[in-house]
Formats: sequence, structure tokens, C-alpha cells
Amino acid sequence: MSEIRHNWTREEILEIYNKPLMDLLYEAATVHRKYHDPNTVQVSTLLSIKTGGCPEDCGYCPQAARYHTDLEGNDLMSVSHVKAQALRAKASGSSRVCMGAAWRNVKDGPEFDQVLEMVRTINKLDMEVCCTLGMITETQAKRLAEAGLYAYNHNLDTSEEYYKEVISTRGYEDRLETIDNVRKTNVTVCSGGIIGMGESVEDRAGMLVSLASLNPQPESVPINALVAVEGTPMEEQKPVPIWEMIRMVATTRIVIPETQVRLSAGRTEMSREGQAMCFFAGANSIFAGDKLLTTPNPDVNEDMEMFEMLGLNPQKPFIKKMQPETVEAEDSQYQALGEKPKWSRPGHTIERNEEAKMKAKELKKAK
Repeated sequence: MSEIRHNWTREEILEIYNKPLMDLLYEAATVHRKYHDPNTVQVSTLLSIKTGGCPEDCGYCPQAARYHTDLEGNDLMSVSHVKAQALRAKASGSSRVCMGAAWRNVKDGPEFDQVLEMVRTINKLDMEVCCTLGMITETQAKRLAEAGLYAYNHNLDTSEEYYKEVISTRGYEDRLETIDNVRKTNVTVCSGGIIGMGESVEDRAGMLVSLASLNPQPESVPINALVAVEGTPMEEQKPVPIWEMIRMVATTRIVIPETQVRLSAGRTEMSREGQAMCFFAGANSIFAGDKLLTTPNPDVNEDMEMFEMLGLNPQKPFIKKMQPETVEAEDSQYQALGEKPKWSRPGHTIERNEEAKMKAKELKKAK
């Protein structure tokens, strides 16, 4: 049985991924039961606190300003609106609120100060708070930690090799550097990826090598199935077969045994039977609510019905790690430094991303 290893090879991971399914499920479920309660699943709510207008060119993302996706953008939410949404999430069984802002990286100033206030507010509701705000510096990570942040999400998305086929406006090393900055605080790391973007099974194994090599490994690994959105460069991608999703969850569970494996985007395409297989294979976290940032998600009542049917219980907050303390803004040890870090811009061209950008320009002209 797997102990915590940081030296997995791609070949070893491929061997696990390609096992006969029954053997793979048995091994994954055995590892899962060793490290987790198999009948407990964390319910998280994802809140898009600032939607659209992102300057990046991620091929999967409807929030990129350069693509035409009919997405309605919005400015940064108010703290009171976020609090109301968090209370609603708590009442429906969520123990964690994940706030996403469509930014390339955090910039010091009033908007970041407002996000810090949101973190303080939600932590005081006795809920775990997670943020995904793009690249962050060490000082910004420390300010988030001080406000009471529980987790920071920064997905690797895919393998380092295939990353260059998905995004040209930032480098893989920036992802790793941001995770490293978060690790300099007491904030936990949430990092996973997306399958179904046209990558090979070898790329999926490569992503797991990168994640498993991190020491410590991420406390949370979201496994997303691509939701192909019209107007994005990946609009033609076929949905990921459920068996591939189950294999990916099971392999992640074996290779990163202590993490919470999160069933994330793409759940609307999965039957309850498919989701049950994922839970058996080691998934122990879902996102609830009608939307995942900008893509559809099952209704929370449907999820609670499914939990009842399967005998699953929602995980209480702060089970894996103690609740962080909140330091008020006026007592903060860290000040905004007005940093302007040089995050990379690799500058290569991705043909399908360019085509989607040109198509968006033509549609704009036609209007």
C-alpha cells in the first residue's frame, strides 16, 4: 500500500492508471480508507467574486477577455454580498467557501484589501476560506494568512509539457513559485488540473508527478473535467468519458493519499452512479451550488439527495487542520509593498487560441 512518496515516475503512475479497473478501484478504495473516512465528503461553495475580463489566454476559460463567450462580467463583489452568499452556503451544508477572481495576479491596493476583508468575514462565520486570485507574492500570501485564509487554490492545470499548448501568457514555473509562496505561510495548498483538453494520458500522469513531487503534497487536489464553452479555443473538445474521470480520481488517491480529491467541474455530465464510483475511488470533496465560477453545476438539493442515497455525510469544517486566527487590518504586521513582480510571459503562439481571438474580433466588428 502507498505511503507518502515524492519520487513517483510517470511510468509508475501510468501503470497504476492503466490497471484493470476492478484492481485499480480496489487499491484506491483501500488507500482511501487508510487515510480518510470513506463516508464523509466535504461540500464547498465556489463564488466568483470578480468575473470576466481576464488578460490571460487559457484555452479552456470563458473569462479570458480575448474570447467571445457571452459571459456577463462583473466588478469585485461587496463584502456584505459575499457574507450573505457565505451564510446561504453554510445553511445548505457547505463547510468551505472558495472565492475566485479573474485576475492574472494580485495587485496591492483597495481591491486586494477588500478581498482580505472578505476572508476575515468568512473565517469569523466558522467556515474554511479558500481563494484563487492568480499569482501571489510571499508578502501577499502572508497578508492572506493573517486575515484567516485556510487554503489557496492555484491549479497546475496539466503537465509541464502540455501546458504550452493551453496557455501562452504565463509559465508553469510561475504556478510552482506561487505554491511555494503559499507554503511560506500556514495556509494549505489546493492544486489540481483539468482533463479532457486534448492532452494524452501521459500528460495526466505528468501532472500527477508534478503534484506528488511537491513536499508537502497539496492538501487538496481538484480534478476537473473540461466544460467546453462556445467561443473558447476548446469549444470542440468532446466530454471526458466517466471511466477516464474515475481512473484519474483513483490514480490521484493512490499517488497523493492524504489529500482531499475534489470532484470539480464537469459533474453535471456525470450520473449519480458515476459520481458514486468516484467517491468509492477516493473523491472526498465536491463543489455545490448552481454554478462553478461560470459553468453549470448540480443543484445543492440534488447533491444532498445523492448523499442521503449513498449514506454520505458532509464534512465539518477544520477537521484536517485547526481554524486559523483572524488578525484585523489595523493590527496587521504586513503592509502592502506595492510590489510589481516580473511574472513570466513565455510569448509563444498557440494556434487555436489565436483563431478564437480573431473570431471574437470579427464578431465584435459585426455587432
